[in-house]
Amino acid sequence: MHPKSHFWLLMTILLTTSQVTWAQAPAKIPRIGYLNASSASSAASRVEAFRQGMRELGYVDGKNIVVEYRFAEGNLDRLSQLLAELVKLNVDIIVSGRPTVTRPAKAATSTIPIVMGFDDDPIGSGFVANLARPGGNITGLSTLAPEISGKQLEILKEIIAKLARVAVLGSSMRSGTALSLKEMELAGTALKVQIQYLDIQESKDIETAFAAASKARADAVVVLGSPTLNLRRTHVIDLAVNNRIPGVYAQPEYVEAGGLMYYGPSFTDIFRRAATYVDKILKGAKPADLPVEHRRSLSLSSI
Repeated sequence: MHPKSHFWLLMTILLTTSQVTWAQAPAKIPRIGYLNASSASSAASRVEAFRQGMRELGYVDGKNIVVEYRFAEGNLDRLSQLLAELVKLNVDIIVSGRPTVTRPAKAATSTIPIVMGFDDDPIGSGFVANLARPGGNITGLSTLAPEISGKQLEILKEIIAKLARVAVLGSSMRSGTALSLKEMELAGTALKVQIQYLDIQESKDIETAFAAASKARADAVVVLGSPTLNLRRTHVIDLAVNNRIPGVYAQPEYVEAGGLMYYGPSFTDIFRRAATYVDKILKGAKPADLPVEHRRSLSLSSI
């Protein structure tokens, strides 16, 4: 064979081989980190709503996307460790299951996009510059609606005609608690109902709070959202029943577990919508340019 013919034959083989190798190279599968401060069982309905939203957009976990789920089991001190794991895995996006996760996530990375499942006050919390143009690596959904707390009190007044004193359980570590409490106190003044706020920092505070509410002869209890309370919602409901104190709760899961009534945002709708942010970012959108969506959909449910 002529040397020149041998050269071109060799080049053809090499080019063909490289093209086949390139064509067979698997596409990079996006990896998403999903972090919640509570347990897997406690957050099950929200996780399933997120999965449903992803499926509706054509994403199948383990096939064309991988979702790394992490749960702090109510131990907020674990969040930094779990976030470090997700950052080390080089996830493409972090989905924050609640406000208490977004803050340490913001501290953990300024480059990985963060999608807030929800936040009561993302501007006040310092997560975004404004709702229209977040400006950083965080975007997602907002449930800023402090008037919900006032409406919860109004509903209790309709149910309990002689309502005079209401115990409110919440956590001062949660950014939206102060706003909710302020709105409830305004509603309480208008309805001539006295508000007794009981701060829950640890699980041991729950029984102490109900003992204080019972001693003060509270006519009802409003349970605001917090990882500690949500993780132990069955215990919270049992204490409300044992102390004969009717309650309105911050999550529909409380009613599913036997609580009297829930009035607030539709979290299944919210977390299904969070999937749309993941989709947009994977397709090239920047969190800084994706407006924070303010979800106003509310739901009322009772046993």
